[in-house]
Amino acid sequence: MDYYINQFAVVDDNVEIGEGTKIWHFSHVQSGSKIGKKCVLGQNVNVGNNVKIGNFVKIQNNVSVYEGVELEDYVFCGPSMVFTNIIDPRSKYPQVGAEFYKKTLVKEGASLGANSTIVCGHTIGRFAFVGAGAVVTKDIPDFALVVGNPARIVGWLSEAGRKLTFDKDGFAFCEKSNKKYKLENKMVVEI
Repeated sequence: MDYYINQFAVVDDNVEIGEGTKIWHFSHVQSGSKIGKKCVLGQNVNVGNNVKIGNFVKIQNNVSVYEGVELEDYVFCGPSMVFTNIIDPRSKYPQVGAEFYKKTLVKEGASLGANSTIVCGHTIGRFAFVGAGAVVTKDIPDFALVVGNPARIVGWLSEAGRKLTFDKDGFAFCEKSNKKYKLENKMVVEI
């Protein structure tokens, strides 16, 4: 076995776990899930049926990644952040099964702050940063920094998480990642 599963974790049958991944105590990985290499699932993490998690993903304590959610490579899920997968839940009118779940995609390198909530059916862009406690109710573009309820864009960050300051022509440079960016039509692209 080239991964670590704590003795107090539960991993169902029919699960794929990549090399170097660590699953800590009181976590549960459900059937059909695929977890990439060198991921870390902290204490009390639940990974729902058929969830796909990329490589180098870090999921902090007390996070449930429900069916219908996909995390690409290098995603960070902060402590106690929340995903949903049903847009109109009612206990009296249960909606059980994948046909009812709204898809949520968290793209490469995005960070989801502690206690943030991602309402289902949305895409979080590449290297976006959702601030602690923010409530995401719409798609978030690449490199956006969002805060509040509902989450709104308050700035832009580089791939390395550094604040981007754009010149008069809309260009910015990040020394940490050694990459250039362009702000155009309220979107940031790496150039």
